[in-house]
Amino acid sequence: MSTTPLAEPIAFPEPAERDVIARAEVLVTSPDRNFVTLRVTTADGVVGLGDATLNGRELAVASYLGDHVVPLLVGRDAQRIEDTWQFLYRSAYWRRGPVTMAAIAAVDTALWDIKARRAGMPLYQLLGGASRAGLLAYGHASGRDVPALLDSVRRHLDEGFRAIRVQTSVPGVRTVYGVASQPTTTGTRYDYEPAQRAVVPAEEDWDTRAYLRHIPGVFEAVRGEFGPALPLLHDGHHRMRPVEAARLGKALEPYDLFWLEDCTPAENQEALRLVRQHTTTPLAIGEVFNTAWDYQTLLREQLIDYVRGSVTHTGGVTALRKVADQAATYQVRTGFHGPTDISPVGMAAALHLGLAIHNFGIQELMPHSPRTREVFRTSYTFTGGYLHPGDEPGLGVGYDDEAAAAHPYEPAYLPFTRLHDGTIHDW
Repeated sequence: MSTTPLAEPIAFPEPAERDVIARAEVLVTSPDRNFVTLRVTTADGVVGLGDATLNGRELAVASYLGDHVVPLLVGRDAQRIEDTWQFLYRSAYWRRGPVTMAAIAAVDTALWDIKARRAGMPLYQLLGGASRAGLLAYGHASGRDVPALLDSVRRHLDEGFRAIRVQTSVPGVRTVYGVASQPTTTGTRYDYEPAQRAVVPAEEDWDTRAYLRHIPGVFEAVRGEFGPALPLLHDGHHRMRPVEAARLGKALEPYDLFWLEDCTPAENQEALRLVRQHTTTPLAIGEVFNTAWDYQTLLREQLIDYVRGSVTHTGGVTALRKVADQAATYQVRTGFHGPTDISPVGMAAALHLGLAIHNFGIQELMPHSPRTREVFRTSYTFTGGYLHPGDEPGLGVGYDDEAAAAHPYEPAYLPFTRLHDGTIHDW
């Protein structure tokens, strides 16, 4: 009786000596806000950067990287990007989650940066080349009242923006997400960054009924002032129940929004069926998602029009490219998350990806502070309402250690929200 011999496993060839990862460093700095950066260096000195920032939980990702991921990287082949992604995702067994996926994203982005730098070309060329000349960007106008909001829209148009997100205070509510000129516990608000430097989160208040009464009139005023052609966006920031979101989407239809973002908490994906049934206002969802699997129901049932993931929080360039390709099969476009709690490294990666894919929709742009730009030296540009990642090899971002060292980590947390009766609500 003969037996079939067991097949011998096929071993990967040894990596070229220059491609071996020699060092991986976790860098934390706080120029106006906290950033976590992974710097990977190959044996021959090629450096790649990845963004691992998770707003309000930065040190958790820094620890995950430093304690559990960096020891696994040293000695690996920097050229094997997909294999490294799968290894970090599947070998941990406890998959997904924002901390894990931000860490994987940092490694993935750094390896793409290395590959493109070694090739001597900008990353978008490795991703298939440019699909457009530039990326339409939207800015963030806000005001404590309608006259202040209209002034903010004018300033953004003067700065070159061709699409505007509109956020405003609500009568009877002290503080509202997305409005820059309101008081905080620290007395300042950097850009539109709501994370406040403190050892505990700040408490804000909320009244959904007051919001639903107020917002349609705001858009009526903006359309009356700026006409029908200007693309206008609005962020509901997860604060409405499905029926409330449906009501708002219906009420905003006369003002032809480019999109209504995060109208209801997206964990309950089936809730978007009700919203979709009642409004034709385009819907954008996904900034709190962290894997491609989070989008399955929304895309398969065509419940949204734009995916809002970020390279930093969705597992890197490799994973977000898969989300974009999946979305394209359902005629869904991208609107990648681009706030100031994504570092210039993460922003640059989004621009390279957005330039290459076919189903790009729009790119969020919240300009980083001068101090942040001293730490992260970038090559991307904003001209005439459009972003471009630049043509330097790799991501086109450098990291200045001396500038970073001048800004040590400081605790900072995003706020939380209570209703007027004291119930904790979605912020």
